Amino acid sequence: MPRILTIVFRCIWAFAITATAIGLGAAYGWGKHGLVAAIALGFVGLVVSAPFAYSPVAFFELLGELLATLI
Repeated sequence: MPRILTIVFRCIWAFAITATAIGLGAAYGWGKHGLVAAIALGFVGLVVSAPFAYSPVAFFELLGELLATLI
């Protein structure tokens, strides 16, 4: 049962991170430059989110480092 929960969590995590990165990239591109930039920055969001979708630990380590530099 714990293995199934781990798999479900990782699938939800990967979908959430990827969808968020693509959405933010597309929204920024659409707002600043139009349709072509929305497609291009959506693709950039997909590529950038791939390592973080694979490893939640890497995302939280980077987030901790960024927050530590702000404080």
